[in-house]
Amino acid sequence: MKAQFTKSKKLYKIAQGLMPGGVNSPVRSFNAVGGSPVFISKAKGAYTYDEDGNKYIDYMSSWGPLILGHSDVDVVRAIKQAAERGTSYGAPCADEVVMAKLIVKSFPGIDMVRMTNSGTEATMSAVRLARAYTNRDYIVKFEGCYHGHADYLLVQAGSGATTFGTPSSPGVPKSFTDKTLLAKYNDIESVEKLFKKYGDKIATVILEPVAANMGVIPPQKDFLENLRKITKKNGALLIFDEVITGFRLSMGGAQKYFGVIPDITCLGKIIGGGLPVGAFGASRKIMSIVAPLGPMYQAGTLSGNPLAMAAGLATLDKLNKNSNYTKLRDLTNSLVGGLEDIIRKLEIKASINSLESMFTMFFTEPAPHDYKTALASDTKKYSKFFENLLSTGIMFPPSQFEAVFLSLSHTEKDVDKTLNALYKSLKDL
Repeated sequence: MKAQFTKSKKLYKIAQGLMPGGVNSPVRSFNAVGGSPVFISKAKGAYTYDEDGNKYIDYMSSWGPLILGHSDVDVVRAIKQAAERGTSYGAPCADEVVMAKLIVKSFPGIDMVRMTNSGTEATMSAVRLARAYTNRDYIVKFEGCYHGHADYLLVQAGSGATTFGTPSSPGVPKSFTDKTLLAKYNDIESVEKLFKKYGDKIATVILEPVAANMGVIPPQKDFLENLRKITKKNGALLIFDEVITGFRLSMGGAQKYFGVIPDITCLGKIIGGGLPVGAFGASRKIMSIVAPLGPMYQAGTLSGNPLAMAAGLATLDKLNKNSNYTKLRDLTNSLVGGLEDIIRKLEIKASINSLESMFTMFFTEPAPHDYKTALASDTKKYSKFFENLLSTGIMFPPSQFEAVFLSLSHTEKDVDKTLNALYKSLKDL
């Protein structure tokens, strides 16, 4: 029986008169895949349920941070216990210290850390810190890498900006982006050219060590190592935006996974168990210029709030047990391997990039290695593919340029069901 979306459509119609596009974040609108969004009523484990009672195997995991799955019993218990003590203090709490210890212990590039309320705040603060520390103004970012919606980072950005064809945004004065330089991901020569021209003016290079906002694009051999060499040689700082990769690739994120240590690291909602939170950290020397120790101002009333800290600690404590990273990798490899077999069998023009528990299937080949090759993907085919999957109870991201995330709640049975749905969805194309 084909899924019905009567209640979701009714809610969406009402929402469109109250919120821009009827949503509070652009990619949720389903504009990139046609149709209207489903409104979720509840979620548990690997499954979400919409207002019409449809059940989905969820592969978005709230865009990555729900690595344990939805409504994990230990995380929910931690949130309840914290809420009973108070929802916000605007003052320090013990769990902030415990979380800071855990982050410092896990990430080689972090001696001190500052909590924020989002990944956007983390990257915004990290860039400010790099500029303050080096006393330089220019920054280098990469085409297709998304670092939140700070004005000077909305240049050739990925994620929703790519999905809706607006890599820069109206409302951002040209002067705000004059000192943002663009390089090509996985193209070290493009970085070298910028340093040759602006070398002693560049404060920092910021990137996702594994691009995941133009679809998953892993770094090619020696790319991160060469970035590290170039920035050190020119006195610039290297920022890893690990909002997605932090604690997902490993307990020490991409920097531990690849063995390349940045100067500044940004983290996201996984350290809050999916609740609103972020963080940036660096060496003691660099972080010592952050207020109140130093002159670089950064603040947030809800930073390190007790609910997010409790949820994050419960998540990370559970994640770091019982070979869970191996379980996630094996489960992902099972799904990706099965999908590759289907692509070959049906002779579909498609390719897959995957790393640990995240992947993207692109309707292009060979597999993309940068922003330009990612944009070659057939988004109309992806839209039909997404629609087919949704109707069979499989929730993939509503955009070609987002990542699929597995969680510890997914099972081999879920993978088998998903592969059956993938085969039917692709055969229909």
